[in-house]
Amino acid sequence: METLIDQFIHYLGVERGLAANTLVSYRQDLTAFAAYLKEQGVQRIEETTRAHIVGFLLHLQQQGKATATISRHLASIRSFFHFLFRERLIDQDPSVNLETPKLQKRLPKVLSVEEVERLLAMPDPRTPTGLRDKAMLELLYASGLRVSELVSLNLHDVNLHMAYLKCMGKGSKERIIPLGRIAVDATRRYIERARPMLLRSQGEEALFVNHHGRRLTRQGFWKIIKKYAREAGIAKEITPHTLRHSFATHLLENGADLRSVQEMLGHADISTTQIYTHVTKTRLKEIYARTHPRA
Repeated sequence: METLIDQFIHYLGVERGLAANTLVSYRQDLTAFAAYLKEQGVQRIEETTRAHIVGFLLHLQQQGKATATISRHLASIRSFFHFLFRERLIDQDPSVNLETPKLQKRLPKVLSVEEVERLLAMPDPRTPTGLRDKAMLELLYASGLRVSELVSLNLHDVNLHMAYLKCMGKGSKERIIPLGRIAVDATRRYIERARPMLLRSQGEEALFVNHHGRRLTRQGFWKIIKKYAREAGIAKEITPHTLRHSFATHLLENGADLRSVQEMLGHADISTTQIYTHVTKTRLKEIYARTHPRA
């Protein structure tokens, strides 16, 4: 099956021109599916049935995977089998007319304002990496960027004088996001004091660079935020998107309208943004239960 996955990934990269990060996601999804099939005793791809696919999705849910992650796995599997069938590598496509199983929708994990303050206070401003990390965290919380969008920023994408940044999101759609004073100040300090010390080449366009002077990766940022969350004593599970989720939730809690939040997050469909209204309702119930004398 590994050879078939390789052929599919090659097709996606060469003929459809998908981005490298997208290809990595497809490969990870299909590799996980292949491992599951092997555990189920499936020796050849032709032996895969609809029941195997549904079983895999339920297996992911039992592992605690988010609904969006499970849906992405299903989309990868459908595309894979569609490719195999079209190329006549299989006689039947087991994913045809497969309905997405009813999966429990998990609300995104968000930090309280106090937890965000603790997290953002962790980087050491006396070091170049501390100034960089402070700028990244402030920028992420101020803008609601995806981590992939944050590390893809170039120096010219940020206009500190006008307090906004340009971001290329999913589907190659550019959006403009306003920035608050604190994020602007932190980013300016990093650019003026720390970035020149981290650079190894004056030709590097990346806004945020690692200690080798090259563009910081998503994995590099993931390690950074996990470290600071641990140092801040935050017990909640932290993901690279935690600050993005917190950004959206805090805006809505303070009166922002859903359409504006949708635009800042870069959601194509407002129903994706509406998940955060459920989060705010859940948080209100928790506050009520904790503080009302007759709750």
